[in-house]
Amino acid sequence: MTARALWITARRQAEIRPAESGAGVLVEAVCSGISRGTEALVFAGEVPASEAQRMRGPGMEGGFDFPVKYGYCSVGRVIEGALAGKLVFALFPHQTQYRLPEASLTVLPEGLPAGRAVLGANMETALNIVWDSGAQAGDRIAVIGAGVVGLLTARLLAQLPGAEVTLVDILPERAGLAATLGLRCVLPEAAPRDCDVVIHTSASATGLGCALTLAGLNATVVEASWYGTRSVPVALGAGFHSQRLRLISSQVGHLPSDRAPRWSYARRMATALALLCADARLDALISGETHFEDLPAQYPEILAAPETICHRIRYT
Repeated sequence: MTARALWITARRQAEIRPAESGAGVLVEAVCSGISRGTEALVFAGEVPASEAQRMRGPGMEGGFDFPVKYGYCSVGRVIEGALAGKLVFALFPHQTQYRLPEASLTVLPEGLPAGRAVLGANMETALNIVWDSGAQAGDRIAVIGAGVVGLLTARLLAQLPGAEVTLVDILPERAGLAATLGLRCVLPEAAPRDCDVVIHTSASATGLGCALTLAGLNATVVEASWYGTRSVPVALGAGFHSQRLRLISSQVGHLPSDRAPRWSYARRMATALALLCADARLDALISGETHFEDLPAQYPEILAAPETICHRIRYT
């Protein structure tokens, strides 16, 4: 069979085209997940030239000046080799089948459904954010932005003993979804002040400004959003200096320096999948589903819709 994939052929245009399968053992896709924030930037042509090489993912074809085959949340079944018959997670675009070295595949833990495993890359990002934040038991923590990464990050932080975790979002309807995960979500005007840690995931200047106002003395503010080519103003006046705030970035492409000597990317991904396996409530983060053949027509709306959390693609 010839592999077929979703290609972004021009700014905000997509279609299904033949694609290279790569090298390694054969995997047939079962489902994949749309990571709305990053894919929307790629779809709009907003990947800076300075980041084009660092943004390339396994299995990517083409370039960010189009056409490009892009994505990184695939779950499939291995067809050959020592892992034949196993369900695996792979960092690979939206494609019907592909080949990767066995070392690039992470076998799903027993009990983790393929449909939930598409959250693997997002959970890996959330885990990295938690590490970068340095959050501790008992901390007062605010997470700005109740998208998929914000929700997963807040869910992990809420498991710290005694931690007081609040999600903050401008969409009132996110409160119901957050409650499904056992989390509290409020509008910005009701957000807690004097926080020990604030994490920003909304990819907006307004959200980042809110994060800075919620941080207490000597607190840490983690910027986990990625803005592509957009320039974002940062409110470093007012109390930023007098509060001695610490503003740091978090990016999943690198392991935190204090974990790099002991952790590998493979260990981090296996841990992310284990965390998904342990929490069936995370199924609520799948906000919709589309068959692969229907994806080009629906892709623009999926990326533009505010209600999109993680949209799942089915191949069978």
